Amino acid sequence: MTWKDWYDSLAKPSWTPEPATIGLIWQILYPIILLTFTFVFVQAVRKKVPWKVALPFAINLVANLVFTAIQFGLRNLPLAALDILIVWATIIWMMVAVWKHYRWVAAAQLPYFVWVSIATVLQLSITWWNLDR
Repeated sequence: MTWKDWYDSLAKPSWTPEPATIGLIWQILYPIILLTFTFVFVQAVRKKVPWKVALPFAINLVANLVFTAIQFGLRNLPLAALDILIVWATIIWMMVAVWKHYRWVAAAQLPYFVWVSIATVLQLSITWWNLDR
């Protein structure tokens, strides 16, 4: 079964966005993520911010990147739910950690936080409704 057939077979809330919509949202968010994360990592390398400021960005990046492999490769809904909770929590941590150094970076995470908040509720719902799978 393809990943799409598998995903389509899952019980999902009626408000679940279409895959094309999800893709469009990420096309908007990824440039913001690329710019702000790169900026923070460069500032850490240049010792303009401590590495502890960059740490939540690094954890978030890894968790974000492995989500697709967990969800659609492994098809492991509980692990995907845990992963997206890590993504969501690290966005808050990132915003708090970077706020006193670069407020624009923290503010730039707001669209990412809003989307991941929606995606987290969606993932937790899908996981709950498909516990038997």
